Amino acid sequence: MINKYLTLSARIKQELSEINLSIERAKKAWEKAHIQSDSLFLDSVALNLHDFYGGLERIFELIAESLDGVKPVGANWHQELLRQITVEIPKIRPAVIDVDLRKELDDYRAFRHIVRNVYAHNFLPEKMKPLVEKIDDIYSKLKEQLEKFCNFLENI
Repeated sequence: MINKYLTLSARIKQELSEINLSIERAKKAWEKAHIQSDSLFLDSVALNLHDFYGGLERIFELIAESLDGVKPVGANWHQELLRQITVEIPKIRPAVIDVDLRKELDDYRAFRHIVRNVYAHNFLPEKMKPLVEKIDDIYSKLKEQLEKFCNFLENI
């Protein structure tokens, strides 16, 4: 049974590493988009912001399936999963992230939806700017909270 929790912790840490690479790529592409005035770099920003949230959602799905035993379904399952992960489940697990972080991450969830449903030439830099500007702060909070959760898993 303990292997299950150690494996989950290792997978969370591996995803965090991949997420960090997506963040660095998004920031680098954002810089290049402004230096070179090339909108093609905005496509890279959008894709990497998409990957940032996609990686987080993979972590949250792993936790929901492995520990909670249930993953939301239906049209709003992405929003519900984000809510589920902020709830402490007595005798099973603590909240994975806090409500304030959930609210901040919801902007990235919504942007990922845009990336999936809009042609790349319609991406708006003004929608991406606040996401890029606050991503380091959000990742710092996220990493701290997920490392705390991994510590919980490793000590079950």
